Amino acid sequence: MDPDQSNNTLVLDTSAVLAVALAEPGKARILEATSGSLLVCAESIDFEVGNALSSLFKSKKLELGKALESLAAYRKMIFTRHPVNLEAAVHLSHKLNIYAYDAYVLEVAITFQSPIVKLDRRLANHARALSVSVVEV
Repeated sequence: MDPDQSNNTLVLDTSAVLAVALAEPGKARILEATSGSLLVCAESIDFEVGNALSSLFKSKKLELGKALESLAAYRKMIFTRHPVNLEAAVHLSHKLNIYAYDAYVLEVAITFQSPIVKLDRRLANHARALSVSVVEV
């Protein structure tokens, strides 16, 4: 996908992707908010989903069977994985004192000049500080 074609594009934060994949309470709101839009994620999304699931295992909040069901749902989601400008993301990470994964999402949103769909309040605050729109769900 070309960033110049970003008219109806939304950038998905990992928390939004996981809410849909795990069938969390916010799933319906996310599906409604993204209906009819072109959806984009940072190319790191697969690793972020895997990391989040492993974190849920460690905290005993998720069983393997549910994780596998969630992965099957995740694989059915339709979005484009967009390469991250690593230098730009590192600058954002340093400037905002945030983790690289959050910087990746912000960098993609800046590239596409598109809003982020998110559940993470901290990321929303950083996005607004950079004049990136946020779709609250």
